[in-house]
Amino acid sequence: MKLLVTGAAGFIGHALADRLCRRGDEVIGLDNLNDYYDVSLKQARLAQLEKFDNFQFRKLDLADSDALQALFSAEGFERVVNLAAQAGVRYSLENPAAYVSSNLVGFANLLECCRQHHSGHLVYASSSSVYGANLEMPLSTAHNVDHPLSLYAATKKSNELMAHSYSHLYQLPTTGLRFFTVYGPWGRPDMSPVLFADAIHHGRPIKVFSHGHHRRDFTYIDDIVTGVLLCLDRPPQPDPGWTGFDSNPSRSSAPWRIYNIGRGEPVGLLDYIDLMEKALGQTTEHEMMPAQAGDVAETFADIDDLVRDTGYAPLTSLEQGLGHFASWYREFYGMK
Repeated sequence: MKLLVTGAAGFIGHALADRLCRRGDEVIGLDNLNDYYDVSLKQARLAQLEKFDNFQFRKLDLADSDALQALFSAEGFERVVNLAAQAGVRYSLENPAAYVSSNLVGFANLLECCRQHHSGHLVYASSSSVYGANLEMPLSTAHNVDHPLSLYAATKKSNELMAHSYSHLYQLPTTGLRFFTVYGPWGRPDMSPVLFADAIHHGRPIKVFSHGHHRRDFTYIDDIVTGVLLCLDRPPQPDPGWTGFDSNPSRSSAPWRIYNIGRGEPVGLLDYIDLMEKALGQTTEHEMMPAQAGDVAETFADIDDLVRDTGYAPLTSLEQGLGHFASWYREFYGMK
């Protein structure tokens, strides 16, 4: 197939584009290469992708409606995966305008392009952050998500609602994927694996927020990509059993679905740090800190729907995944 992958220079976008190229799809990768974090890491990811003859890169911002329309007109995509977004819960407290431009305006432009150019299926990144203040575990797509704790989370829920309107009005198949704490090689430097590894490597204390009481459903990048591909190859159909009396917010009479993608095994933050130190063969001090604004206490994915509908089965344990991450970190950052 001919596919558009937005955010192709990002962590998940790079990994997905790599897998698509390896299986023989033709991939156009789009990214605006913003400087939210080190652009050289994004360029290094792209250098890995540009080795494939069936990959092409386009530097473009989703907020540029005219340029996006021109790209769709020229290429005729059969599938679209949207992984481009202004990421980060904490940064949304500092620069909310970036989230409105990328996550709302940009996503609206993409939906309109998919509609006008008859793209066969739009798969897009949502986030476990949408669960916000919900304390019922495991977190299920059948739960209400009306209490986001950050603007980032609010924009991701907005994406799900915007997609539903297009699926309902224009029969555009859309699938939203709520990712749970993705980690692995080529990860973002503002996320905990790289932050913790840097602290360990340089002998700095690790800042342990919420005094270590956080629990996260850490999901290895290869398992995430497998889940994305399983969904991408199965455009949703209208659910004939759904009516306006059905309270399940993840299904619809439109060709629209929402899934969690996680491992389904939450791990305490201190246990995670212990495994990271073992993977790197070093230890450092832990500086206990209060919770940060916008953080949720726990994430724990209910993945039953995804397993039932696609056969998804996460295979990578946290010990294995952190081992792979540590090997990449040592090589990429020159850790001895």
